[in-house]
Amino acid sequence: SLYKAIVKYKTAFYSFYQPVAAAMYMAGIYSEEEHNNAKQILLDMGEFFQIQDDYLDCYGDPAVTGKIGTDIQDNKCSWLVVKALEVMTPEQRSELEACYGRKDEASVAKVKELYDALQMPTLYHKYEEESYQRLQELIAQHAQNLPHSIFLNFAKKIYKRNK
Repeated sequence: SLYKAIVKYKTAFYSFYQPVAAAMYMAGIYSEEEHNNAKQILLDMGEFFQIQDDYLDCYGDPAVTGKIGTDIQDNKCSWLVVKALEVMTPEQRSELEACYGRKDEASVAKVKELYDALQMPTLYHKYEEESYQRLQELIAQHAQNLPHSIFLNFAKKIYKRNK
């Protein structure tokens, strides 16, 4: 999907895979297979991280996150709006189209009401659990010659974070 492509090149590649790939080269790990294995794990993790960021933009506590989310006002291609569009009725879509990308508080509140009606927090938490399980499987399957702890420590830092 377009969303996944955006996330892959916006976040996952440079924030997750490239730093680890550089460290692997510095540690003398040149195997193309090992780099491809690490890439699979880290791009998956980076995708989750961006989806989590999109979720926290709307549902995070500004006192904890340190910022007030503006994805709705900024008309961002966020996971929440992409997922909502997959499950909403035509009437809800009309409402969304009338309000999404508008700066006024009433429009933003209406989009958040739509998200709540569509149970986006429940969908997100289900996605988070599935993503974590998939990541555990990827690590077990693809990190035979790489220390699992590197990937597991990354995962512990991002899964269930609230800022």
